[in-house]
Amino acid sequence: MQLINKEKRNLALVGILIGAAAILLMHFGNPGNMGFCIACFIRDIAGSLGLHSAANLQYMRPEIIALVLGSFFMSLLSGEFKPRSGSSVILRFIFGFFMMVGALVFLGCPLRMVLRLAAGDLNALVALVGFVVGVAIGTLFLSNGFSFGPARKSSRAEGAAFPFINIAMLFVLLFFPVLLKFSESGPGSMRAPIFLSLLFSLIIGALAQKTRLCMAGGVRDVILIRDYTLLFGFVFIFISALIGNLIIGNFNLGFTNQPIAHDKHLWNFLSMALVGLSATLLGGCPLRQLILAGEGNSDSAVAVIGMLLGAAFSHNAGAAAAAVDGPGTVGKVSVIVGLLFLIAVASIITVKNRRSE
Repeated sequence: MQLINKEKRNLALVGILIGAAAILLMHFGNPGNMGFCIACFIRDIAGSLGLHSAANLQYMRPEIIALVLGSFFMSLLSGEFKPRSGSSVILRFIFGFFMMVGALVFLGCPLRMVLRLAAGDLNALVALVGFVVGVAIGTLFLSNGFSFGPARKSSRAEGAAFPFINIAMLFVLLFFPVLLKFSESGPGSMRAPIFLSLLFSLIIGALAQKTRLCMAGGVRDVILIRDYTLLFGFVFIFISALIGNLIIGNFNLGFTNQPIAHDKHLWNFLSMALVGLSATLLGGCPLRQLILAGEGNSDSAVAVIGMLLGAAFSHNAGAAAAAVDGPGTVGKVSVIVGLLFLIAVASIITVKNRRSE
């Protein structure tokens, strides 16, 4: 019992830190209600690398790099750096791809969903319901035997490859920025100072690695075993960010006039259902995938690469939603196709696994 209480306390403290850091990063330059957004920041990195041409969404976000490196260094120090990989690499890539498609139709990952809600954006409440439904569907598959297969031990070189890619990206950002694209207007041009982004994100990456912080995992655990432990982190992210927003006057309760958001309720619901479903089947939300990749999980690194290419597709093909106007036809079709594809694949794998028992 004491161990559970300690774990919840640690998650609460990490949640308070993340909520406060998100408010500070937003206050010092990051976009509105976006102190942290894994999906949006990976999208900006895709633009900075020239993978999409949306000129206002291009920046090598140091937050993403530092989250990975914080996890990497903490796992090394604690002896938890355990390189591993599993099976179904292509499927993991595709699931990560569709997780990003869903996030960019909603205009945020689960972390930003909580931060938007803490700023009074009720569209995030609709999305939260969709996210829970998506996790519930994924949990149903898990409880009936869905699995990509057991992870296998891999070499330390393979496990360290993704963290070293992030070190290389940081090196380029700091010393050869001319090789990258940078927005001069729009969300990509809204940036907190690099040293603040790196400092906060390194600490959060390290603590998220130790606490296993994951919103999809938290909802899954509640459904499967009535364990609320992992949700403590996100409850306290919400509380901390809510207090911060009230202090700085950033709280605006309602569905309209929210920064980088739209009020198309059906698509907020369905897009985050897609994120919740894909995150549950992959074993973690976008934040958790970054943290796992940092501690040597090659499966999660593949999912993150899928997210990167999903971001490129979303903006090159016009699948990403527009603020205020919401998603167009391509975005709507992409969400429906993603949901149907994931459900079909999960059904096939589940039936196959049950027959082989």
